[in-house]
Amino acid sequence: MATTDPVENLQALIRCRSVTPTEGGALSTLESALTSLGFRVERMVATAEGTPDVENLYARLGTEGPHLMFAGHTDVVPPGDEASWSHPPFAAEIADGMLYGRGAVDMKGGIACFVAAVARHLEKHGAPRGSISLLITGDEEGPAVNGTEKLLTWAAEKGETWDACLVGEPTNPDALGDMIKIGRRGSLSGKITVHGVQGHAAYPHLADNPLRGLLQLTHALMDPPFDHGTDDFQPSNLEVTTIDAGNPAVNVILAKATAAFNIRFNDSWTADSLKMEIIRRLDLAAAEGALRPGRSPVRYDIAWSERPSHVFLTRNNALTASLSEAIETVTGQTPILSTTGGTSDARFIKDYCPVVEFGLVGQTMHMVDERVAVADLETLTQIYGGFIAKWFDHARAE
Repeated sequence: MATTDPVENLQALIRCRSVTPTEGGALSTLESALTSLGFRVERMVATAEGTPDVENLYARLGTEGPHLMFAGHTDVVPPGDEASWSHPPFAAEIADGMLYGRGAVDMKGGIACFVAAVARHLEKHGAPRGSISLLITGDEEGPAVNGTEKLLTWAAEKGETWDACLVGEPTNPDALGDMIKIGRRGSLSGKITVHGVQGHAAYPHLADNPLRGLLQLTHALMDPPFDHGTDDFQPSNLEVTTIDAGNPAVNVILAKATAAFNIRFNDSWTADSLKMEIIRRLDLAAAEGALRPGRSPVRYDIAWSERPSHVFLTRNNALTASLSEAIETVTGQTPILSTTGGTSDARFIKDYCPVVEFGLVGQTMHMVDERVAVADLETLTQIYGGFIAKWFDHARAE
């Protein structure tokens, strides 16, 4: 990695085939670059039964506060059919002003730009009046069990504390400067199993079709709406994502059927209050009886996902103002402060310090021919550089 050049930094990272959970040389490449800039770099391997071991990296420059953390991941999703790419997914080739490669925007590009921004800051201003750290996982695109959450715990147990964090995920829908993520909706998943009586489709009076009851229950989950949104968040939304009876025979009524669902919820709810509301709806719908007259109420079980993501909102002027000012200075654009989209590792970081997200344009992430405009890499590096300087100024003034 050339450190001050985000393009060469990104090319070096893309050429590491770090498909989750494989490290692929990406963390070693990053470690070499950060060590050359004076960072103290540590690597840790996290393990959990039933999941692959994952290598993670933590690097810190400085020993005093205030302490700014940059968080991200070097693991990438698989490239898919490599023959479908117009440029090899791990070659990091440039064509017509675009740099192609898996991870170009999600999110090796953000890491490459932040390293370049820090290197330029050190050249121009010297060491920051405080500390900068990078918390980089290899498990964001995987089950997220052995990544950021465990790396944060490990670092905190060693005495690390942070005043603010910037996550370099691609947040912009169309152009750099569009959007800063200042929070995320919560996410809760579950699976409903409805129990019936197996029988012949020609003799329904001798059977009890669980699919009839399942349709009744899933309808109760989706209507009426859970809420109409809040000042900072979209309306909560539940989607039934699968319905399955596992039935290969068209003339058999099976004994049970299942439906899985996911709800993205706003700050009107907690995971616990939402579970109570979902069970209330299901119980009410089940008690109204089956779709066939004279049958008993619907019998169901529900299993919840083990790790719901909790809703959060960041209100920290030093963080949001510094980033917004840097974006406006470089692009002339006032970014939207948004809570849209899915979950990210910010859901773990919020428990340790205020966190926002800002990175590249995300239009091609996870796609064949994932790519980033070379010009955007320079622009993002300038934004990150301005943010670093402004954040330390704001943090010391507060």
